[in-house]
Order: sequence, then C-alpha cells, then structure tokens
Amino acid sequence: MNRTLNPAAARPSTGSCRLWFESALLPQGWARNVRVDVSAGKIVSVDIEVTAAAGDERHRLGVPGMPNVHSHAFQRAMAGLTSARGRSSDSFWTWRELMYRFVGCLQPDDLEAIAAQAYVEMLEAGFTHVGEFHYLHHAADGTRYAELAENSFRLLSAAQDTGIGLTILPVFYAHSGFGGAAPQASQQAFITHLDEYSRLLHDVSRQAAAVTDTVVGVAPHSLRAVTPQELQVVWGLLPDTPVHIHVAEQTREVEECVAWSGQKPVAWLLDHAPVDSRWCLVHATHMDAQETGALARSGSVVGLCPITEADLGDGLFPAITYANAGGMFGIGSDSNVVIDVAQELRSLEHGQRLLHRARNALARDELSTGRALFEDASRGGAVALDSQAGRLEVGRSGDIVSLNLNHPAMLARSGDSLLDTWILATREPLVDCVWRAGRPLVRGGHHKARLAVRERYERTLNRLLV
Repeated sequence: MNRTLNPAAARPSTGSCRLWFESALLPQGWARNVRVDVSAGKIVSVDIEVTAAAGDERHRLGVPGMPNVHSHAFQRAMAGLTSARGRSSDSFWTWRELMYRFVGCLQPDDLEAIAAQAYVEMLEAGFTHVGEFHYLHHAADGTRYAELAENSFRLLSAAQDTGIGLTILPVFYAHSGFGGAAPQASQQAFITHLDEYSRLLHDVSRQAAAVTDTVVGVAPHSLRAVTPQELQVVWGLLPDTPVHIHVAEQTREVEECVAWSGQKPVAWLLDHAPVDSRWCLVHATHMDAQETGALARSGSVVGLCPITEADLGDGLFPAITYANAGGMFGIGSDSNVVIDVAQELRSLEHGQRLLHRARNALARDELSTGRALFEDASRGGAVALDSQAGRLEVGRSGDIVSLNLNHPAMLARSGDSLLDTWILATREPLVDCVWRAGRPLVRGGHHKARLAVRERYERTLNRLLV
C-alpha cells in the first residue's frame, strides 16, 4: 500500500533561521561576517560585514548546498557487492545484469528504506537537492501495483521524511536496444507504454504537489530505450520542466547508435531534439570535438558522475574542451557506490589531470581549482534540476552547508584554499551542519533522523541479502 502524502500531517518542508558566518561564499565571492536570514524556506536577506547579534546562530564557514543531478537511490544497497570478477572481463553490461537480479528482490517498502538511507547520506555529504532518475516502476515480473506510481510515491515519501529537496524524474523505458528492439524479460520492472507513462506522470505530479519545492520532470531513459517518435512525445508531456536522458555512456552504445542511425548519440540528439537549458544529458562520455562544442553551445547541462563512471569503467568526459567552450555541468552520485560531494569533484579533476598530464585542469580565470569546480557544479546542477539551491542570495532556497574548520586539514586556511582543501586534500567528511529550505537537518555531521533511518535500512538489507 502506498503512503499518500498528506500536507496537513506531513513534516514541515520549509523553515526559518538566522545564521551568521565568519566567512561565506556568495555569488560575488568570499565575504566576511555574513548574516543570512531565511524565512519560509527562502533567503530573505544577506548582510555582509555585520556583527553577530543576539539570536544569530554562529558558524565559521558557510557555502551553498550542492545539487545532485543524477541518482538511482535503490542502488545504494548494492554498493560493494559487484566487485568480484566473473569468468570473462567485467564491464557496465555485466554489472547491469547483476543490478537486474537485485531489482528482482525489491518491494516498495524496501525501495523507500534504501532511498531514505541514501538521502540521509547525501545531506550529510552536503547535497541538498537530488534528481532521482527513477525507472523501477513495477514488480520484477512486470506486474503493476494497485497504484501505478507506487514506487514513485515511496521516493517522494523518503525525500519528505529526510528533508532533501527532490526533482523526481520518472523514466520512460520501452525497448532493449536501438530501433525499437523488444524488451528483455529482466527489464519488465522498467517497461511502460506512452499512455501508461502519461498516467504515471499525472499521478506523480498530483502527489508531488503535497511537498513544497518538489519538481517533476521527464526522463526518456536513453536513445536505445526509446524510439524517435516516443522521444518526441515524452519531452512534450510536461512542458517547461527538466528533461534528463542517459547518452553516450559506453563505447558499445556509441557503436550501436552509429549502426542504427549513422550518427553518434550526442550528434543525433542535437539534430533531432530541441536540446536547451531544460535538458540534462547524463554522462555524455564519448563525444568527438564537434559534438563537444555543439553540446556546450546548446545551453544544456551535462550530468557528470565521476565516481560511478570510474566504478563502471565508462571512460573520461572531455571536460576541459567542454568547459573552454562554455558548457555547463553538474555532478551526480548515480549508482551511489560512494556518496560524497568532495570526492565527486576530486574524481572529476583527477581524471582530467591523468588524461592531460597537467595540474589544476579545471581551474579558470582567477578562481582556484576547488572553487571553480564547486561553483560550476552548483550552477549547472541548479539549472538541471530546476532548483533554487546552489547560491546564497535573496530569493533562493535556504540550502546552506557549514564546514568544520577545526579539522587539522582546514587550519590556517582562508578563501579559495578552504574549498581546495575540502575537495582535494582531505579524506574525512568536513560537513558540520546542513540547512535545507531553512530547516536544520544535519548537526555535527549527523542527520537528525540518522539512527531511525539506519535501523530500517538494516532490517531491509538483512531480509534482502542475508
């Protein structure tokens, strides 16, 4: 049975607070002695060079909450379970078969428990708004639940219970390969037809209306999972909302797309879809220089998931070429094998250093590497999720993260070196407190619901895996 979201009974999704920071990262740069006033979830004033007053909650360093552009929450429970090599070499495709078998065990209660655990960990890491790319719609054999959007409702409930901002992206998945190939038996939990998908979107939108600051977008899974005709319908079902799609993640995918259409996936998409700032192209790993430049000029956002892309052996995104052409990107935790803002950004930078054999690959202008990575990912992530997170300015969501400057790694640092150290030179989490839409959710690095969520998660994993 689904948990219908009741606005009257729900936990409040917004709050009010008045915070004072010795130093804070504002859109115009670093500022000292900053007061941020949040009311009904929104930042209503930002004052600089002011003395802390009675009633101010005092902290040393404040930065914006980071948007997480791409998550499959249920895969958090698989972390560490796919690292024994089979008889042949492993790849994304062999990993996918293991994922399909895991999906066969999941019930809606399990999905909600796992998602809540993932969302708690995201908030503790400094992610405050997540894009949930959700394709697990049905039972493993394809049986529909009494409520078509049952599993979507469970994700909404997990987000509401943990307090994270949510852009939910129900996925349209109809085929197993390019050209409308019939789906495999192992994919039945994902498969929908257009009429059914339209109904699912309607039901999710109705439930999401009960949660402030929740966005509903559309997500054609990939060019291999939809036909051109279906893609055109899907992107028009919710006008002016985000459109997310996997593209060019794997070389085999690129080869099969060329065999089907005569074009690489990103080139095909740019030629056949109205790709603009509504769109987030997830991964886009394998592009030539022409595709990279054209994608940067489109105004869309690339959703980079460096930890997962490394874990799956996907390859390295052409980040320097893309950035030099003015392209926007956000970061996502994808398979949630590790949930860590700093490590995602560090992995992105280190991949480019190894590829180009150069340091400070993604620094720009007068900004250091850590600050450029953080600001670019915040900006692109907010665009991709249609979120008001990512900037500490009036009118934006009160999504704020304080960092622990008492950690030995952070001593005697100021300005950009604080972000450089957090992102590139520490191994321990440095997030101290997190406010989401003005609500205090994390204190001392721990989410306020951490223990209850963990206990439910433990019961779930003991049933599924032991």
